[in-house]
Amino acid sequence: MNIRVFILAIASWMGVLAHAAHAQAELATLPAQSVGPAILVADDVYLDGSEKLVATGNVEALYDGRRLNASEVIYDRQQERLIITGPIRIEEPDGRVFVLARSAELDREMRNGILRGARIVMDDQIQLAANEIARVNGRYNQLYKAAVTSCRVCETGKPPLWQIRARRVVHDEQEKQLYFDGAQLRVLDTPILYLPRLRLPDPTLERATGFLVPSLSNSSLLGFGVRVPYFIKIGDHKDLTLTPYLATETRTLEWRYRQAFSTGRIEFNGAFSNDDVRARDNRAYVFANGEFALPRDFILRFDIEAVSDDTYLLDYNYSQKDRLDSELEIERARRDEYIRGAITVFQTLRDGESNETLPTGVIDGEYERRIHLNGAPGGELRLGFLGHGHLRNSSLTTDGPDFDPFADGRDVARFTFSADWRRGWTLPAGVLADVKLGLAADFFRIADAGITGDSQASELTPEAAVQLRWPLLKTTQAGSTHIIEPVVQLAWVGGSNPLVPNDESTLIEFDEGNLFATSRFSAPDRRERGLSAAYGLSWTRYGVDGWQTAFAVGQVVRDELQVDPAGGTAFTNTSGLQDRYSDLLLAGQVKTTGGLTLTARGLFDDDLTTTKAEARASVVNKVAQIGATYIWLRNDPAENRPGNVSEWAFDATYRISKHWTGQADWRYDVASDESVRAGLGITYINECVDVTLSASRRFTSSTILEPTTDISLTVGLRGFTTKTRDKSYVRTCEK
Repeated sequence: MNIRVFILAIASWMGVLAHAAHAQAELATLPAQSVGPAILVADDVYLDGSEKLVATGNVEALYDGRRLNASEVIYDRQQERLIITGPIRIEEPDGRVFVLARSAELDREMRNGILRGARIVMDDQIQLAANEIARVNGRYNQLYKAAVTSCRVCETGKPPLWQIRARRVVHDEQEKQLYFDGAQLRVLDTPILYLPRLRLPDPTLERATGFLVPSLSNSSLLGFGVRVPYFIKIGDHKDLTLTPYLATETRTLEWRYRQAFSTGRIEFNGAFSNDDVRARDNRAYVFANGEFALPRDFILRFDIEAVSDDTYLLDYNYSQKDRLDSELEIERARRDEYIRGAITVFQTLRDGESNETLPTGVIDGEYERRIHLNGAPGGELRLGFLGHGHLRNSSLTTDGPDFDPFADGRDVARFTFSADWRRGWTLPAGVLADVKLGLAADFFRIADAGITGDSQASELTPEAAVQLRWPLLKTTQAGSTHIIEPVVQLAWVGGSNPLVPNDESTLIEFDEGNLFATSRFSAPDRRERGLSAAYGLSWTRYGVDGWQTAFAVGQVVRDELQVDPAGGTAFTNTSGLQDRYSDLLLAGQVKTTGGLTLTARGLFDDDLTTTKAEARASVVNKVAQIGATYIWLRNDPAENRPGNVSEWAFDATYRISKHWTGQADWRYDVASDESVRAGLGITYINECVDVTLSASRRFTSSTILEPTTDISLTVGLRGFTTKTRDKSYVRTCEK
């Protein structure tokens, strides 16, 4: 290690030390070579003749953050040689690298010399032990008959779990690289691999070109294979990872490119395969995303998703998505203004869906401005604009087998202008009143709609709403806090829905978020009309023991049914909003200090029969992350759901012991009484190795998919390939 500054300090202290003998000495000198002052501390400092300075007993030298500890230091001025007697410890300023040795002979500037019985510890990760270390030119450390490991080495005589033995190891401090000559990888001191030459980055280097952790896998679809990632550092701000994947049924090259800019970042992931799985020999996919900060607070984002065929992502387990979306978006959010514009392209991978008749190209624009009014009438004015358009590749003016009353090739453009005035008051007894008055103008342009729809339409929609909330708070003698808030809203929306296709408001979610909205459709191509009332009650408790409990109930009542202009009700049968009286909405949540969270939400009709329901229970603490989810949906052909949906999903990670962690996931279709997907894994981790064995099974099948089973094994040598930051996995030596 380069601590020549200590020697320069010692040489400059020669005159002062002539008067010191057999006493505690603490000496400070002038800075050497324009660097900060050096300090030497020892129990005894004296001159041996006129050429030797001797410091003995708890010798400690400090300079520029570096620290040297030894039992004795002798400086021979005539030979310009430093003789150090151990135990010796030399530590870098950040503490990431230090050297231990029995004895050393070094030149005055510590650039050349020999350390005997030495050991180098890097970043508290890697240990390099050798009979002797030769220091050359202040940059290279040459270790002879060396052993390298990141495992805890105990004084029991037992070999470490793994180590690399080498005839010679050269550590380049400047490039932060380790070069091995005649290297052997040993497991429990048994040689399993011989490499004449080997290069590895030292653990203090964050990014370096080289191989990453390989993995073995076996798939019932792709066969037995191996992945060997190779990381390429292109520069300080960009890199490329190439992963050849060779298996019985496939030859694949996976890749990832990343680059950081001063104002943003990009990342591309993809793969190219030549396999024997499908009729098409060559298959590929690419996923990309990026984000950039533009002038005047604008944010630019992009997302690209493309694949060569419908099953490639599932066959190789790259993604579970069955509809891809690529989007270019620009957005700005300020306190009183919001702007967004986006272009989105969709690609369906679902069996039975066609990209020709789905709206694959979508354009969206949004602008909203808040203006705070002073004086009468006060309150807040909100001005908004929404623009939307979607295109289909098909130009059919007739309807296909989905029984949609409009054509399969229709293209739609919609523009909405709105102005809302809002103001709130605090009434006696703490009742909060909010008033909203608004007017919206919708314009539609439809092409290729056939004879059942208008080619263009427009509508003015006035609306008014009054909402009363009465928050009540109480703190009990035990210290718990209860908050009860009844809410009631009366709303009126005028106008009527024009005869235009329902392309955007096809699926409606009725929950706490839109219980008090004037319209619960997801887009302005449909609006709730007429007089309506909504009421609800929420209760929240904060316990002194850290428990939190919340409950909410609500319902919507209208003066008339919501009728779709194309015929029938405007809402689907399972939306919860199809009748004059909506389904009853119930929701609740419980959180405990032990990490348990229970959440449930459901819609119940007049007979208290479940329409929709979902529940999740999870436990998150230091040793476990366990979650279970249940979903129930009643059958509804209008939502493309011919049968009931009833599913369980389970996921868990549990730390079985200090070094063993188990993982499991399971998805079960209760309605069809069959499993959808299941997985099981076990991981062993200590300070020097990371081994993961996992198995998964996909049970679903279709005309384009078949069930598959995958097994994978990954072994990582921690210290080189994975940092050991979590010290709870580090083994301890038996006493």
